[in-house]
Amino acid sequence: MTPAATVAAGGISLLSALFTATSSLSVTGLVVLDTGQDFTFFGQLVILGLIQAGGLGVLLLTTLLAMVVAGKAGLKLRQSAATETKSSGIGGIKPMVLRIVGLTVATELTIASALFLRFYCYYDKPVGEAVWNAIFHAISAFNNAGFGLESDSLTRYVTDPLICGPIAVAVILGGLGYPALIELLRRYKTPLKWSMTTRAVVVITPVLLVGGTVFVAVIEWTNPDTLGQLPWWGKIQAASFQSTITRTAGFNSIDIAQLHPATWFGMDILMFIGGGPAGTAGGIKITTFIVVGAMAWAEISGARSVTLLGRRVSRSVHRQAATVIALALGLIVVSTMIIMLDAPHLRFDRTLFEVVSAFGTVGLSTGITAELPPVSQIVTMILGRLGPVTVASSLALRDRPIRHELPKERPLIG
Repeated sequence: MTPAATVAAGGISLLSALFTATSSLSVTGLVVLDTGQDFTFFGQLVILGLIQAGGLGVLLLTTLLAMVVAGKAGLKLRQSAATETKSSGIGGIKPMVLRIVGLTVATELTIASALFLRFYCYYDKPVGEAVWNAIFHAISAFNNAGFGLESDSLTRYVTDPLICGPIAVAVILGGLGYPALIELLRRYKTPLKWSMTTRAVVVITPVLLVGGTVFVAVIEWTNPDTLGQLPWWGKIQAASFQSTITRTAGFNSIDIAQLHPATWFGMDILMFIGGGPAGTAGGIKITTFIVVGAMAWAEISGARSVTLLGRRVSRSVHRQAATVIALALGLIVVSTMIIMLDAPHLRFDRTLFEVVSAFGTVGLSTGITAELPPVSQIVTMILGRLGPVTVASSLALRDRPIRHELPKERPLIG
């Protein structure tokens, strides 16, 4: 809110500042102001700092700071970091934190270097501007935030593979999740020893990326307002990029507002699924999606247990996956209804897209963000970043011992 952060005299309103800060920290990317035009360099720096903190995870960041200051972390703080990063071991928290920070910085620097060369050598941007654009987009992409410095996001670079390519790679790497990334780096030669989480992410991610590319390309191929005016290779590149971005990044190289309603709905599904666990992506996570799919298949096929990628899935995981789905759908339904009551003039498909984008911390918009109730969007972004199970668990406070069990009875289902 400080005047130094924005171009407009006197700063911006509390609600606009809160919305921007929430969208940055939750690495969503929804905006009510133009990041490149309405914010000064200082304001952009604040946004970028929030994106980096949100991507690393606030608990992880506080753990790192505690280690730096005190040289060690208390058991409770270490347990919090283990939960934040889905780490099962308590003793190795410090190396894990340092690996995650190192991986983040190394990836962002690599992507920023590639973008700088393109901005400076091909688009003739001044050195300082090229450096800042490269750093900002690299951090925003790896943290799946989707904030950009151009008013049209990346639509001017729709056919430039040396801009869209590195950003898409950063989005995919950030969306895989830290556990999968670290295991891939440490055990890339022994895939048979990968954990179920890593195998699920590695198998399903390409399926969703390719499936999303084909889906967008087929529907939008002749749409003159999106892919229709591009050469055939540009159409494939744009469709691939937009499929990648629905994994919770928020950039767009084509006009989202001009997409076919069926494309919006398909992207709703991809945004709802999101990326890998304990990463910078949002959504219910790939592992939740594949576990629920395995549960459905086991029930349909009459299997005695739920199996996934050659392993039996614990019953507690069944309940957790079902809970995540139920809470996520409940949050989306309630948020959509609140917005429809407050803004009945908006189309349902656009409203639903906006809500799923906020829940999945994606940041894609059909252009109606400024017309929506900011408070409901802020709450949806926060809950989407924290995760439904995290919110429910925090309400429970502690485990309750089982003192008695009720008799069983089977209700009719379906």
